[in-house]
Amino acid sequence: MLTAKVVGRTIAAGVTVAAVVPGPLSGDVAEVRAGPNTFVEVTPNTAQAGSRVNIRASCDGANNQQATVQSDAFGRVIVRPDNGFLTGSVTIPGSKAPGAYAVNLACQQNGNNATTTLTVVNMSQGSQGPATGGGGTASGPGGTLMVVGGLGIVALGIGFGLAGRRRRRTEPSS
Repeated sequence: MLTAKVVGRTIAAGVTVAAVVPGPLSGDVAEVRAGPNTFVEVTPNTAQAGSRVNIRASCDGANNQQATVQSDAFGRVIVRPDNGFLTGSVTIPGSKAPGAYAVNLACQQNGNNATTTLTVVNMSQGSQGPATGGGGTASGPGGTLMVVGGLGIVALGIGFGLAGRRRRRTEPSS
């Protein structure tokens, strides 16, 4: 009886998935196609100057030929067919001023166009770690003084230990 419930639930789940998921669920895999839209996407859409961004686009069913993407943020890029879409990547020049830049797709096959926005940021990069104090590995006289002080404390401990042993030996026993 328990097995029948499990099988029934599994079949019900499969029917639900088949009703919700579009496309064939057979062994044949259809080629992924972009929808009937023309679009361009930049990932990430906010990027540090000097970093690489990915471009994904669609030319409304004409994705079997390359297209051009143009922006003042990075110049001109050719996007090429890749799994039913047009893709490419480009590096934003490190000297690019921060701001919002239009990214324009031009489809040569059908004359369609699309636009999105890429935001370039230029956050300064620190040249060294934060000043967090003078640990034992810190450079300068502070680190040396800590090592010498530590050795002095160890020497005092050894001296007091030896003095205590000698004192016990000289005390009369009762």
